[in-house]
Amino acid sequence: MTPSALTPKLCLLVEDQRPNQIRMKQALATAFDSIEVDVVDSLKTARRWLKTRPQEAAGAFAMAVIDLGLPDGSGIEIIAEITHGFPTVTCIVSSIYDDDVHLFDALAAGARGYLVKNQEPEMMVHYLKRIDQGEPPLSPSVALRLLNHFRTRTAAPPDEVALTGRETETLALLARGMTIAEVARHLLLSPPTVAGYARAIYQKLNISTRAEATLQAVKRGLA
Repeated sequence: MTPSALTPKLCLLVEDQRPNQIRMKQALATAFDSIEVDVVDSLKTARRWLKTRPQEAAGAFAMAVIDLGLPDGSGIEIIAEITHGFPTVTCIVSSIYDDDVHLFDALAAGARGYLVKNQEPEMMVHYLKRIDQGEPPLSPSVALRLLNHFRTRTAAPPDEVALTGRETETLALLARGMTIAEVARHLLLSPPTVAGYARAIYQKLNISTRAEATLQAVKRGLA
């Protein structure tokens, strides 16, 4: 069978866990004939690898599969950098996280697919093969989140104060009783960044206590 023009020849895999590296390399090799997979395990090594690639639209580098929880930061940073520097490359998330914040932040950064790691290998191959048909590879749980997100937005009261994705996730976690430090660890962010989101939430919602924040979370279906 003649490979599709969309079939990638070279893929960058950004993943720090050895078992996941092996699993994804096998899935990619099964999904795409003759694909070459270069593996790096951190933001630092990914950036070093990108510096060696010519920024040519017709180059072999056509795909990047990126974990979000890396030892030196979030894979979303690399997604954004690849989207800016290599706009023809298809960035796909491979992550244990399937919550709204990670999903929508990754899509906003330029991701064109989102796969959850706890799937059977054959299903991972199935979703990767969709790229040949020009379809975004999405795990079922991710596709459902996208549908639910837009359905919820459509049904939301028109006078409800809008929060960003990060603010919404921060509010939900604060309502569960998490501290700023715990929220920061959960979202792979710094405590000052999360504190900034919390201040923005309190200002937007015109509240001043954790109890009021919890009540707002309940009203929004977040707790």
